[in-house]
Amino acid sequence: MSSVDANKDKSLASEVSYSIEDGHRLPADKVDLNEHLIKNPIATFFLRAGSDALKKSGIFKEDLLVVDRSAKPTSGDIVIAEIDGELSIRNYTESEQKIILSTDYSHIEFLSLEDTKQIPIWGVVTTVIHSL
Repeated sequence: MSSVDANKDKSLASEVSYSIEDGHRLPADKVDLNEHLIKNPIATFFLRAGSDALKKSGIFKEDLLVVDRSAKPTSGDIVIAEIDGELSIRNYTESEQKIILSTDYSHIEFLSLEDTKQIPIWGVVTTVIHSL
């Protein structure tokens, strides 16, 4: 998994809408990608997915992940967790006083709710950008 720096000056893109009926292009407006993708700029960072471990969740190798460190994870979220000194993408589930961190490959870590500091959660994935 590699990190990606965001540059606010380069976050503008043209939003172009097309009319299907007559084929004429409508005027383009500038779109601030930060405004659409980042909820809390001071607590947001970007990572690239290093594997297809969460393919069933729609995350593929090389996808760009927008991660919010200020978000508190809840069941069903995808999180970035530090496991054995490395950052890993995991599905996050709370069940019967346990936290379950899992991937598509059934690799699951069980943690009691009291021991959540054993595996730090770096943040919640808020957006996945997938190139075609």
